[in-house]
Amino acid sequence: MRYLTTALLALSASPALAAGEYGFFSLKNTDFVVVIAFLIFVGILVYYKVPGKVGELLDKRADGIKAELAEAKALRDEAQSLLASYERKQKEVQEQADRIVASAKDEATKAAATAKDDIAASITRRLAAAEEQITSAQAAAVKDVRDQAIAVAVGAAKDVMAKQMDAKTTGALIDDAIATVGERLH
Repeated sequence: MRYLTTALLALSASPALAAGEYGFFSLKNTDFVVVIAFLIFVGILVYYKVPGKVGELLDKRADGIKAELAEAKALRDEAQSLLASYERKQKEVQEQADRIVASAKDEATKAAATAKDDIAASITRRLAAAEEQITSAQAAAVKDVRDQAIAVAVGAAKDVMAKQMDAKTTGALIDDAIATVGERLH
């Protein structure tokens, strides 16, 4: 109603009221015909409850966005728990690697008494296997942590973008769009 009042006041202040031999309230005046057509169009929109339907669509969109935000938060929490789990696994792998190295050293000390040649070959093989296992375990843990960090960063970026588009900003964008359409119609 406010827009209609504003439009009528703007039209009443136009130079078209004073110009022409027929005056403003004549069907020969194109401004008057356009105003009547616009009022009929707005009346049809109100009769068919288009503003209410648009409002319902916007409410559905807002509910969908809220659901997506909740899902993104749940995914972020899950990613954080997975990251903690992988960090725990990496620590366990490091402890296991330390135990493997300690065990290899003990076996090397015991085997030194029996045969120097056999122990040298045995130590070399076991240390290589332990280092390979450590390297592969560390590489797998680092890859898993990196993948989870990427997932968390993407989720956080989504959350930041979603938080920037609150209801007030969305409403302002809609009002601006309505005003732009109104200006282009006149």
